[in-house]
Amino acid sequence: MNNITLSIPSGFNLFGLHINFYGITSALAYLIGVIMVCVFAKKRGFKSDDILILACYVIPCAIIGARLYYVLFRLDLYTNFWDIFKIWEGGLGFYGGMIGGALGVMAYCLIHKKNFLALLDLIGPAMILAQALGRWGNFFNQEAFGYEVTNPKMQWFPFAVYIESSASWHLATFFYESIWNLASFAILTTLLYKKDFKHNGMIACGYLITYGFGRMIIEGLRTDSLYLGPIRVSQLLSGIFVVFGASVWLWFGIKQWQEKKNTDQSFKKIMKVLKTDL
Repeated sequence: MNNITLSIPSGFNLFGLHINFYGITSALAYLIGVIMVCVFAKKRGFKSDDILILACYVIPCAIIGARLYYVLFRLDLYTNFWDIFKIWEGGLGFYGGMIGGALGVMAYCLIHKKNFLALLDLIGPAMILAQALGRWGNFFNQEAFGYEVTNPKMQWFPFAVYIESSASWHLATFFYESIWNLASFAILTTLLYKKDFKHNGMIACGYLITYGFGRMIIEGLRTDSLYLGPIRVSQLLSGIFVVFGASVWLWFGIKQWQEKKNTDQSFKKIMKVLKTDL
């Protein structure tokens, strides 16, 4: 099927309105994220009602953060002020949404007296699943693709994707990240249900490591990265998150080892006393 191109529809018309597939995909991603957090809620002592209220804080903050993040790094594209609000045309920076969403979680926890790290543990696996779906919005918008693929033998989906605006094939980086996120979801969900990962914040750090590592590599293949000077912003943030997550995870590991060691020593002391009494 080399060199076969397909016309990718951006959406459809309904009652005179153009419904964009990007917007539909994003909405479904948020919905699935909320549903999954509700499913995981009991693992950290929360109820579904808590999660639904949390979503009212997080989703608006995440959308605003994602848009502001993108606009601030691409001010040259927004000479018309009202274009800033056209999020259905694309232009959402994930890390901005992540920061905005985290602020929303923090606000919820401060107002409703909930455990911040415990909630992040639930959100991590759910969010990375939502990201896996959300990346397909980039497919419909024909964005978040990689370098041009000039070898006809490699011009096939899902390795590459045909971009109509440039009439050329490019690396399907949106697809790579979608698959990586699905694998990360499986890993994080498994860890969430393991008894060894009992400390609040461990799964959240696992999210930073898994997503950050994959994004750091895939971002290097993209042609639409946001830059801070010569540095790709998302690669920089990904590297920081990986180092931070791994450091905290190591700290948790040492803490668990010490707790186990203290428990073993206490058990030995008890057994020694019992033997003495006998």
